Amino acid sequence: MTVFSKFRVLAILAAIFAPVVGLQPAKAAEAGSPAGYWLTESGDGVIEVARCGNALCGRIVGIGRAPEAPIPTDVHGRSQCGLTILEDEVPTSRDTWTGSVTDPRDGSTYGAQLWVDHDDRLHVRGYLGIPLFGQTQTWTRYKGELSEGCRLG
Repeated sequence: MTVFSKFRVLAILAAIFAPVVGLQPAKAAEAGSPAGYWLTESGDGVIEVARCGNALCGRIVGIGRAPEAPIPTDVHGRSQCGLTILEDEVPTSRDTWTGSVTDPRDGSTYGAQLWVDHDDRLHVRGYLGIPLFGQTQTWTRYKGELSEGCRLG
């Protein structure tokens, strides 16, 4: 086999296996993925984090409130139930996702970083400009039930 033929075989093998090699980091990132149901730090909301295209997003699926209390609304008068508050969270390192978070009360949007620690807690860091100027909340996996009408069970 000539040197040219060897390079051609290597190029063909590289073209075949490159997509497979490219998938390995994504699989590794899935192990500590923030996907799932999370109880907010205050304990009065549950956020479902799930895939949205090539990123993760999070929407409000549970709100702690009295049975007769109405569902809170956002700044635009829309129900907070089902409202997407985490958007475009993409992996920026092996254990960290970066995107944005929106405060459902006033509509302010901030940069956001997400990571899951070794105790299976989700850290949500909202910030202006750079993560150094931010605040982190720690959310825990929600194992309870959600009642009809977006109410915590």
